[in-house]
Amino acid sequence: MILGYMVFTGNTMLKTQRIVLGISRSYTAKAKRIVLAQDKTKIKEYSPKTTDNHEHRVYVWGFQETGALGIQTNVKKAKERYTEMVHHPTRLQFSNNNEITDVAAGYGFTAYAVKRDDGETLFGSGLNTDSQLGFQVKGNPNDPANLDVIIYPTAIKLPRVQGETDEDMRVKNMSAGRAHLVVLTQNGTIFTLGNNSYGQCGRSIIEEERYSKSALIHRISQEDICGKEDEVVQVECGQDHSMFLTKKGRVYTCGWGADGQTGQGNYHTAGQITLIGGDIEKEKIVRLSCSSDCVLALNEAGDAFGWGNSEYGQLDDSELAETQINIPRALKLTKSLGKIKDVAAGGSFCMALNDQGLVYTWGFGILGFGPFVEQTSKPQHLLPPLFGRNDFSNETTVVSIGCGVFHMGAVNSDGDLFMWGKNRFGHLGLGHKKDQFFPFKTAINGKVTKVAYGVDHTIALCKSFF
Repeated sequence: MILGYMVFTGNTMLKTQRIVLGISRSYTAKAKRIVLAQDKTKIKEYSPKTTDNHEHRVYVWGFQETGALGIQTNVKKAKERYTEMVHHPTRLQFSNNNEITDVAAGYGFTAYAVKRDDGETLFGSGLNTDSQLGFQVKGNPNDPANLDVIIYPTAIKLPRVQGETDEDMRVKNMSAGRAHLVVLTQNGTIFTLGNNSYGQCGRSIIEEERYSKSALIHRISQEDICGKEDEVVQVECGQDHSMFLTKKGRVYTCGWGADGQTGQGNYHTAGQITLIGGDIEKEKIVRLSCSSDCVLALNEAGDAFGWGNSEYGQLDDSELAETQINIPRALKLTKSLGKIKDVAAGGSFCMALNDQGLVYTWGFGILGFGPFVEQTSKPQHLLPPLFGRNDFSNETTVVSIGCGVFHMGAVNSDGDLFMWGKNRFGHLGLGHKKDQFFPFKTAINGKVTKVAYGVDHTIALCKSFF
């Protein structure tokens, strides 16, 4: 260490002296180890505090005015203009107090599968104009007022037969269409609610049937659909039709068929649930996807099949291709993608995910390739760095895909959700209403396990990071 000082007398410097001090500290090897050990013990371990002990948490965003997000508890506030949209993922308070196991998003409404001690297994919020969330009333029991809009998740009473337990009524799978809801319970019973104008609820069409203020919940046994030797494992709703996938890989459909989306070989409406064939007749189908009127199916070998609307070449890119396909057909345009492990069908576009974790999109719309690419008849893959892969995380890959009518999403192996597409109602969760032309990460405080894509809102089922 160097110290210096100067002595002044008046304006004259009399003396300057520099003193050099040598200061050093020596440690033995043992002493060093002791010091390091002492420092290590001073490191505090961080144990984050969680607000609840439920396995899942739910985040919601998009158009709020319909009540589909279920985050308002005050009717007056729900009608205020500044609450019309929620642009960022927002924690659903209902999920803090309830164990939510599954979610489904329809056109302006949401259904929640819950696990509770009081026996309630299904809740809903949003539009209820066609009683798609059951018969909901308030006020005087003798003269109740029907609720067409439900702003906070409310129990949907599923009718039980004698001997059915709470466990029997737990939701196994569910899906929502434009104005109908299909629910599959653990004991194999299917419940359909809402609009049946085209037979999408799997029952006979009644002319001029009134769906508002209706307490009718149609109950179907899976034996009536696929017999005693098989069981229903997935239900999937399009805009106005329904599909049922069984354990043996067979597909049954009903509802609106003007674009061939029922796959029954015609363009008629069908209130009778019917087994479909075509190219999937001898295949074991393991996945169905539809958000409007175009359907994609996946077999256990990783081959894709499709039927329904193909106006933008989603199902066939040949020169003389049909624009409506009314029977399941093996897709030739996906043969070069390798083994496919997930598919998603939007309003005018399709998506596929192969076993290498590559995401492919095709059709018409915002496909993820920028503002100047709005249509392609052949599947094109989006680069892995768009979904979080980089030099520091080179094993990150996409594990699931999904879409609504106008927007798409993908979840990677880190539990991050990336979204792109139309964003008029803020349903991409990016903090604005501008369309997003490339996949962009949505800020969610949790690992995403499932996403329900509505027409104007999005629901994400997540697990805690810790």
